[in-house]
Amino acid sequence: MHLRVLGCSGGIGAGLRTTAFLVDEDVLIDAGTGVGDLSYDEMRRIRHVFVTHSHLDHVASIPLLVDSLFEDLKEPLIVHAQQATIDALRQHVFNWRIWPDFSELPDHEHPVLRFEPLEPGESVSVGNRTFEAIPVRHTVPAVAYRCSNAVSAFCFSGDTSTNDTLWPALNRAGALDMLIVEVGFPNADVELARLALHYSPGLLAEDIAKLDVRPRVCVTHLKPGDEARTMEELREALPGHDLHRLQGGESFQL
Repeated sequence: MHLRVLGCSGGIGAGLRTTAFLVDEDVLIDAGTGVGDLSYDEMRRIRHVFVTHSHLDHVASIPLLVDSLFEDLKEPLIVHAQQATIDALRQHVFNWRIWPDFSELPDHEHPVLRFEPLEPGESVSVGNRTFEAIPVRHTVPAVAYRCSNAVSAFCFSGDTSTNDTLWPALNRAGALDMLIVEVGFPNADVELARLALHYSPGLLAEDIAKLDVRPRVCVTHLKPGDEARTMEELREALPGHDLHRLQGGESFQL
């Protein structure tokens, strides 16, 4: 599998894009502002979007992507998400007030957008890859995704904090080459992290001890301005782990 980081920041600013990952050429995991850096031809190849949760920094590009591709979408773009996430997108985005409902356009029989419910514990195969939804703890219903094929596997935590659901699921699955995990706040803001249900370095260190394997740990969702401090605290909290701060534009071959 080829994994391309389109966006991995906890905010915006010059050179910063919010969460979006491209798997091979045809699958997005989340669709934050990073999708906007793709060329039109690259966007045309996307057939599936797996959404972790409904927050704007993870879904902002879905309505714009469908609108941009409207004339070329001979088959609908498929958005996989929990029903609660789909309901939020329908009510608050694709509602004809914020954006047209592309699940009804150009008509009911031939929409350019299709929502497919995917609940925690369920999985979907796209080609030779399997995407498993794993429940996590956040301020809205949220999942992580474990993506695997015959030779490799990675997991993206989505937005979460202290939980006892992600780690047992990963342990049951076995081999894991890469864990992409969010750390939204430095340790000084741990109470805010608890309230917002994001990780701080200390909270992540407590949870990652529940994992039986030692994948490469790639850190995402760092708050602008706090990146260096948070990474330093992570290195102190997680000695012996292969830590890497994700950057937009990076690619990995798994």
